[in-house]
Amino acid sequence: MSAIEGLIGEFGRLPGIGRKTAQRLTYHLLKGRPEDASRLSAAIDRVVAEVRPCGECGNLSSEAPCEYCRNSRRDASQICVVEEASDIAAIEASGRFRGRYHVLGGHLSPLDGVGPDELNIAQLVQRLAGGITELIIATNPSVEGEATAAYLHRAVAPFTGLRVTRLARGLPVGGDLEYADGVTIAEAFSGRREM
Repeated sequence: MSAIEGLIGEFGRLPGIGRKTAQRLTYHLLKGRPEDASRLSAAIDRVVAEVRPCGECGNLSSEAPCEYCRNSRRDASQICVVEEASDIAAIEASGRFRGRYHVLGGHLSPLDGVGPDELNIAQLVQRLAGGITELIIATNPSVEGEATAAYLHRAVAPFTGLRVTRLARGLPVGGDLEYADGVTIAEAFSGRREM
């Protein structure tokens, strides 16, 4: 395999990148200045070397704890549970949530071998013992996201005085938070409901 085909293949492994887009990216890099490709390579190397999950919430960050966990102006009594760290950026773009986050690292999917032990659920339950008054479940509105939300609701039932809410239906069924616009997410936060 040639170097060009190797790079096209690697780009093609990225989500949302088909063969044609992978080819365009590869030839764009080849037509550009060598220092542009070197900067891209260095940025990828830096992310791989420096970014880790936050020990408190699971968000991906080069700092420990992450910017949301260490920000004292955020409401520490609210936790918004998301499937992936990329969902946090979508919620932040709405400008409606000022609490803390918890990243599960996926959703329940028994057919894929993903059960509760493979997700960051035990750490969430531990966090709830520390004065949390509201748990906002912001899993994706898919079959797996709904199953995960229902499981979380049962898992936190023993916590008396904990308000458990779910984002309202403003998000498309089968869609991902990462791709939703800020207005849609803001409306979903405004219309969240008790579980």
